[in-house]
Amino acid sequence: MTGRNTRRPGLAHARRRIAQTTGILGALAVSGLCALSAPPVLAQDTAQNNAQAPRVPQSVGLTAADSGAPVWPEQTRAPAGAPNVLLILTDDVGFGTTSTFGGPVPTPTFDALAQQGLRYNQFNTTALCSPTRASLLTGRNPHNVNVGNVTNIPTGYEGYTSNIPDSAGTVARILSDGGFATAMFGKSHLTPEWEMGPAGPFDRWPTGLGFDHFYGFLSADTNQFAPNLVEDRRHIDYPRDDPDYILDHDLADKAIAWIDREKATTPDKPFFMYYAPGTAHTPHQAPKEWLEKFRGKFDMGWDKLREQTFARQKRMGVIPANAQLTPRPEGLPAWDSLSADKKRLYTRLIEAYAAAIAYSDHEIGRIVDALKASGEYDNTLIIFIQGDNGSSAEGGPNGTLFEQSMINRYDEPLDYMLSRIDEIGGPNLYNHFPAGFAWGMDSPFQWYKQVASHFGGVRNGLVMSWPKGITHDGRMREQFHYVTDIAPTILEATGIAAPASIDGVEQKPLDGISMAYTFDKADAPGERHTQVFEMMENMGIYHDGWWAGTSPSRAAWDVARNIKTDVMARNWELYDLTSDYSQSKDLAKAKPEKLRAMQGLFWAEAAKNHILPIHDFSEGAQGRPTATGGATHFVYRSPMTHIVESAAPPTIGKSWRIAADVELPQTPAQGVLVTQGGRFGGYAFYLENGRPVFHYNAIGERQYRIASSEALSPGEHDIVARFAADSNERGGPGTLTISVDGREVAQGRIEATMFGWVSHTEGFDVGSDTITPVADTYTIENSTFTGTFKTITFDVSDPE
Repeated sequence: MTGRNTRRPGLAHARRRIAQTTGILGALAVSGLCALSAPPVLAQDTAQNNAQAPRVPQSVGLTAADSGAPVWPEQTRAPAGAPNVLLILTDDVGFGTTSTFGGPVPTPTFDALAQQGLRYNQFNTTALCSPTRASLLTGRNPHNVNVGNVTNIPTGYEGYTSNIPDSAGTVARILSDGGFATAMFGKSHLTPEWEMGPAGPFDRWPTGLGFDHFYGFLSADTNQFAPNLVEDRRHIDYPRDDPDYILDHDLADKAIAWIDREKATTPDKPFFMYYAPGTAHTPHQAPKEWLEKFRGKFDMGWDKLREQTFARQKRMGVIPANAQLTPRPEGLPAWDSLSADKKRLYTRLIEAYAAAIAYSDHEIGRIVDALKASGEYDNTLIIFIQGDNGSSAEGGPNGTLFEQSMINRYDEPLDYMLSRIDEIGGPNLYNHFPAGFAWGMDSPFQWYKQVASHFGGVRNGLVMSWPKGITHDGRMREQFHYVTDIAPTILEATGIAAPASIDGVEQKPLDGISMAYTFDKADAPGERHTQVFEMMENMGIYHDGWWAGTSPSRAAWDVARNIKTDVMARNWELYDLTSDYSQSKDLAKAKPEKLRAMQGLFWAEAAKNHILPIHDFSEGAQGRPTATGGATHFVYRSPMTHIVESAAPPTIGKSWRIAADVELPQTPAQGVLVTQGGRFGGYAFYLENGRPVFHYNAIGERQYRIASSEALSPGEHDIVARFAADSNERGGPGTLTISVDGREVAQGRIEATMFGWVSHTEGFDVGSDTITPVADTYTIENSTFTGTFKTITFDVSDPE
């Protein structure tokens, strides 16, 4: 994309340059400095114009004046007065969570922006992370850009492959071509998993999607205290020498520094910043002093929490006066029915969630303050979307200490969870609150994240602020809008049109519409008339104030389980949103003809938007690309780190053998030979005081250590770890044997292995460990192998 910010010269300009070049080359030839034969086009032009063309006497030197005025390539400039744009997107924050929309979590930065700008109470997302982010940046429906589900679980059907096409250029790319500086900070979650390795390809990394600079993480989530960081196109380590390090603070620091640098070096150039901190997706972590702020704040439980939030929403005018509070869904217990131990655990989990959101709001406030101090605030359009979907119920009925437990079908024992209650919100856990609080944080709506058929999954709070362009009138904006509408709004505000083509590729039309018509007219009729929704087989359709959607067929926490549903036999619900803001009165039986019409519209829109076939993500996953191309034999001849899961040896449901040809030092050898994952699940083969050790961390209490009692002598050795799986069952047990120079030195059982991913947050490393250790018997700082190895081979096979 070299030179994409430089406009191509016009035809007259090109001809002028050719004429100048001809004169210069001719003079050089005459002076004997070079021998030339003109290109055919130049020779023809010279012959036709020979009578008129002046000759340069040999005795006269060529001056700058003789060649005409200097002509520089024209630099692209943004339209005069175009605003900066700060686009903020948080993660998994339900509509009824923040104080700005009547919720229990204080968010003063979000509040202040709303008080100076506009609030929208009918803004909708897609019900899941990657699809919302793809639609936000491209202005197209998620299935139209092949992101019908999160990038972690794509399928081979059009609309679901996770490959954003070149025909869907992002708003970042359009603004960059239009003269803006562009940067992304935080969570991307837009790169296909098989393209996330250090070798790329980088087309769908943020820097390939139009961002000049990226600092953050590529996947769904990361540890706030030890993040898996990427800067531009390379993995980097977080600053381990800072005992108070936490990602949200780091992101704000980096964002402020980037703005300062851009404005210091190119003061007339506006910027587009996409700030997506990843909070409050699990893990819910925050500094200790912020965790303490919320002790006891949720002791009332989820039932009363919703009632209190609903009352505040009414008083604030966040929801209409006639809105109804929807009842607790079947399957979620009443708070008063829980034991004292469960209440104590569950409230501690939701306190960490609230602390994470409040702390993130504080850090975003630092960015806003920096804009004010620099004088850029008044002409900065701030678009703040609180959540990329509804609050998440993926913690299940009891919540989890580790998100990885849900992914790997591990039910954490309640006693074990209680034994670690004081660690919740800190660096050693990857905690998530129970489903009841997800429903509680989505007041007044039904359901939660994943459920695109109901507002609990797709309704999110939106605030826009632009002092120079939007006059605050204190009135709620109640027009129905969708996440695709953000990109066209930005383009209209900046005065830059969506191009017909980018790099010669014809662009798909935008599905979104600009929301700028709402800026100065609170009562303007809504301009979005129809919108189709589908996520995880939950289907919905909006049309001119009516909504039809399917009843959810499985629990959000069962995402890792294959549950087949008959799409055509699903139960549908019908709502009149003109009188029923919260979808509280199902009219399906009362108005069957209207329901049939809405269903017909859904299927028509689904066909048009590449949603069909509607399927579970386990269907169509066969043949999914991998960086390794299905290899079963891997050879490593030098240390390497941050190899993503799809480029690592595929061990799940397999037997495998690791063989290390090493030379050990005179002192007892230490350090990692091979590891994958970290504190929250994975395995490590390493030496401890000269003794070979294999540790399998299957999450929580499920820790398996097999170690030799003999320290190895200095010199050359062949060290082998062989895992014989009992069967090809994913997550199943097996026997691990360690041998040295052909002699068995240790053997033991591993009673559970990983079912879903070994690690979606930490990579595969050779010769050291990165980010967090798999076992607590070594540290990252002392994980580097102190010997040398010629080769480490890793072979994967089906169980015998």
